[in-house]
Amino acid sequence: MSVEVSRCDLRQVADQIRPFVARRVPAGEVDDVVQEILLRVHREFEAADDTERFSRWLYRVAKNVIVDQHRRRARRERKHAALAQEPDELGAALDVDVEDDATATFVAFVATFVGTLPAPYQEALRLTELQGLTMREAAQRAGISESGMKSRVQRGRRMLRESFEACCEIALDARGRVVDYTARPLDAADEG
Repeated sequence: MSVEVSRCDLRQVADQIRPFVARRVPAGEVDDVVQEILLRVHREFEAADDTERFSRWLYRVAKNVIVDQHRRRARRERKHAALAQEPDELGAALDVDVEDDATATFVAFVATFVGTLPAPYQEALRLTELQGLTMREAAQRAGISESGMKSRVQRGRRMLRESFEACCEIALDARGRVVDYTARPLDAADEG
């Protein structure tokens, strides 16, 4: 089946490309990959100027999207594996220099603190900071605009920092790394 460029029907394109995608990605990812291909086809449709070239172009776009999907999955799997490891290895995965116990302990609790945030901010930080997705990828997964995702990540980071500061008095070095912390009392009113 060939798709005419002048009457590009995205459903027809999806039907044409789905078997190709299904042979190359896990079943649970087929719909996401096909959707990404359709988005690129829609955005870059003018690049194909005749039926023969369109078909070749379509499969080139599909191959590129599939490669991108495999890279994203590998990156996520590396992050997930790092989260299950010891604090020193988690710090390396999160680009944190784990030099002492204070930093190692703090890094070990990042995911726990993220889990305490309200749902939209928790999701934003899990997707971007813990799973390593780009803002665009995270926005697509959450079904919001990229600027909306950036806003959620920024607010989530601020809320996460406030949670850390409410929990502990944190001492940082000149580079902003944790060098020490002291737990704050649970209720300051009890100290009177």
